[in-house]
Amino acid sequence: MGNLSNLPNIGKELAKRLELAGINSAEHLKETGTENAFIKLKTVFPGACHSQLYALEGAIQGIRWHGISKERKEELKEFMKMVQKGLS
Repeated sequence: MGNLSNLPNIGKELAKRLELAGINSAEHLKETGTENAFIKLKTVFPGACHSQLYALEGAIQGIRWHGISKERKEELKEFMKMVQKGLS
């Protein structure tokens, strides 16, 4: 699992899923960005949810997801709505 599971919010299961989605390291996750990483994850695991989206953002920022700013959470909620609309 490389070093993905060393990041905040990324447990062994999410690290495995990220690897299956083609994201193999913390550096690759950061380069990919939250939204693109989530799209890759959702492509492989259609059940991916907002909790995983927040986990990715927190991992990229190097913080627990609870510490994500209110503004960024709102941006991510809007992104999630667009993703869900695109899938329906």
